[in-house]
Formats: sequence, C-alpha cells, structure tokens
Amino acid sequence: MSRKALIVIDMINPYDHEDAELLLPSAERAVPVIARMLKAARNSGAPVIYTNDNFGDWRSHHGEIVETAMAGARPDLVEPLLPDEKSLFVVKARHSIFYETPLPYLLHQLGADHLVLTGQVTEQCVLYSALDAHIRHMDLTIPEDGVAHIHADLAEAALRMTERNMGARVCAAETIDL
Repeated sequence: MSRKALIVIDMINPYDHEDAELLLPSAERAVPVIARMLKAARNSGAPVIYTNDNFGDWRSHHGEIVETAMAGARPDLVEPLLPDEKSLFVVKARHSIFYETPLPYLLHQLGADHLVLTGQVTEQCVLYSALDAHIRHMDLTIPEDGVAHIHADLAEAALRMTERNMGARVCAAETIDL
C-alpha cells in the first residue's frame, strides 16, 4: 500500500519578489485550501513536508525562513500554513523540490511513495517537482485548488501536462484522502 506525504512548496514566502502581485490573487485562494489539507494530514498522521526556497541566503534554516516570511508583505498568507513541531522542512535551491535536496532520502525513510503536491507556483516549481517525482516512479496527486499560479493559462497547461504525461491525479482538494 502506498503512503502519501503532503508537500507544501514555497508557501513560506515574504511575497516581496518579482511577480508577487500577479501571484497574490491565486495564493489568497489557495491558502485556505492548503490550511485544510494540513489539518487533515496532521490528523491522519500523514507526513507533512515543507519544501521552500531559501531566498538566496545560504546560511538560513527553516526558522529564519519562517521569520523572514512572517516579516514580509503578506504574513496573513503565511500564518495559516506555519509548520508545526512535527512538520519536516527541506530547503531547496531552485524550482524542483528534488534538485540538490535530501528529499528522496527523506521520502524513502518515511516510506512515502505518493506525493500530494500543494503550493506555488503551479507553472514552475509544482510542474518541475511533479516531473522529478514522476521520473522517480512516485504517484502524484495535485489539488487544483491547492496550488497558486502567476499565469492562469500556463498553470492550466501545467496541470494538464502532469495529468496526461505524468499520470498525476488532478482534482479538488476535498476529494483527496490523506
């Protein structure tokens, strides 16, 4: 039987970057959905793994990343998604949650082979992470209401690509059993 892990991509974010204004409307819609999914995962005992950019500060750790995001432009989008004491946190360099990170080893240790990808940005980090999970023979689920985009047309294309080319289940968050 496959074990699911809830992955939260780049949601611990100060929203002070280029394209933030384009991302915010979609992030505002996704945050409550991701918050509900976090609650469900925590209640079921499913692993919750935050994978987050380090904002270019290679000395940072997850506590500093959280502090930076909470001091940023939209702490109201960060606070509902804060990691709890059981959450795991992987700092990533760029786009894919797998690129140069210990995530494959962590997932193996947890026995997780089915990833539920949430977060931002759908047409970038979510898409590239989905591809990297697919080439590692992992099952994928993506809640279309639990991901945020900059460009709606590209996000729609990215979700269709994950479905068609990677066998991902793209669905409403409420239909996902964690």
